[in-house]
Amino acid sequence: MTTGAQTPSTPARPRRSRLRTFLPLGLAAWLVLEIWLLTVVAGASSGLVVFLVLLAGLVLGSVVIKRAGRRAFRKLSEALQQQQNGAMPAAARPNSEGNGLMMLGGLLLIIPGLVSDAVGLLLLLPPVQKAVSRSAERTFERKLREADPGTLGGAFQQARMHRPDGKVVQGEVIRDEPGDAPREPRPPLTH
Repeated sequence: MTTGAQTPSTPARPRRSRLRTFLPLGLAAWLVLEIWLLTVVAGASSGLVVFLVLLAGLVLGSVVIKRAGRRAFRKLSEALQQQQNGAMPAAARPNSEGNGLMMLGGLLLIIPGLVSDAVGLLLLLPPVQKAVSRSAERTFERKLREADPGTLGGAFQQARMHRPDGKVVQGEVIRDEPGDAPREPRPPLTH
């Protein structure tokens, strides 16, 4: 039975980004490579050697993450003490940018596998940390320049109200500026 009302057409699905397309494939290939390398090493030496390599990665990664976390906490407490004393916090030191990369390197060391251990060890080297951080900063700045102006601000201007019947009512937030004339009270929102 038809009522004469047209069925709403579903909007076209947005195009998937390259990251969402290739990330699962890359993770699967990385996992297969890790397992294959571990079996090659186990075949060339013994299972005990593989176990010791994985255990060493776990211990070293834990130590690296703990050390980086303590360093970050120490810097935070120093900055808070300087701020409480009324002094402005000192500018970031040139060697302080690698804390996040150091934690990422420790995490990669903890993850079982030889490739992740090699990448984790590389991230612990200061020249590699500087190169990766410069590259990430340039990429971030380029993405910010390419972004449409006002898109983030527009996202904060939108509001959604969920009604009890499950419908979503889209609206816009209007701010009253301090210099505006007083308005009459608005009726309460009801469903």
